[in-house]
Amino acid sequence: MFDRLEDILHRFEEILLLLSEPDVANDPARFQKLMKEQSNLAPIVEAYKEYKTCQQTVSDSLEMLQEEKDEEMRELLKEEMSEAKSRIEELETELKILLLPKDPNDDKNVIVEIRAGAGGDEAALFAAEIYRMYVHYAESRRWKVETMDVEEIGIGGMKYVSFMVSGQGAYSVLKYESGVHRVQRVPETESGGRIHTSTITVAIMPEAEDVDVEIDLNDCKFDVFRASGNGGQCVNTTDSAVRLTHLPTGIVISCQDEKSQLKNKDKALKVLRAKLYDMEMQKAHDAEADARRSQIGTGDRSEKIITYNFPQGRVTDHRIKLTLYRLESIMNGDIQEILDSLIAADQAAKLAQMAEAS
Repeated sequence: MFDRLEDILHRFEEILLLLSEPDVANDPARFQKLMKEQSNLAPIVEAYKEYKTCQQTVSDSLEMLQEEKDEEMRELLKEEMSEAKSRIEELETELKILLLPKDPNDDKNVIVEIRAGAGGDEAALFAAEIYRMYVHYAESRRWKVETMDVEEIGIGGMKYVSFMVSGQGAYSVLKYESGVHRVQRVPETESGGRIHTSTITVAIMPEAEDVDVEIDLNDCKFDVFRASGNGGQCVNTTDSAVRLTHLPTGIVISCQDEKSQLKNKDKALKVLRAKLYDMEMQKAHDAEADARRSQIGTGDRSEKIITYNFPQGRVTDHRIKLTLYRLESIMNGDIQEILDSLIAADQAAKLAQMAEAS
């Protein structure tokens, strides 16, 4: 591990020198690539430098203790050495986590799809609430949310909604949300007061770049139609909505959120690119079935991952056995504690795998 850390430190210093060279500064593409690499390496370098400083503190304290006669001074040196040793242990764990193989998609924006499952209108109502939960969370992170397509029902529910979340590291955080979300409550549409169980499915896909997936437009069929639902002036009065059919896969995507047909077409292609990229990712995951099963929440989308129990005011994540009794705040977008716990559990599982392999 420490040989690798030394290599990273040398590379970081090399990048700093390169960034100061005129030739690099005049090449925007290379400059941007080096800046991104520097940004990725910076947390590792910072932790490693602190680790080396703490090691030096321990070494210096031991040396001074051999010569120091004053008891009060000796106590101070021992305390300083103890604090440094404790920090070294913490930094070793931090560095192991920082050196874990990084998901190449982690820095990407995401496209989220929410579909009502079992439960009819109640599932559609819950889908709309989960959509709002993610929007509130994204806003708390200062991320941008763009609606792609939505199929609403008359009582405020959503049978289907797709939207893009744009922000640094959006996929690294939200990727754990893919799966079946279950709700247990007395539906607003139920007069008998019985608790029902309904489900929705959430799919989180990284936004794919042109270089990730090449789309042949000859494989795409575009239809235009008049948008429906809440759209405001112009949206519902012109043929601005676009339906894209990808002939080789049969994937159908509708986008009607924009007033411009061209913008809706562009959004539809973004969704298609993400879906095709996601299909390739799923194939790769299937080829590594054991590794996939060991991961936290990035596996089978048919997996029931979380239950929202309204009568008891609790939310339970079944993957990590986490239960929180603050459902109202969670439904308002306060989901960071759940996401942090999933990230920590995923890192712990990967560290355990590395330990077994070594």
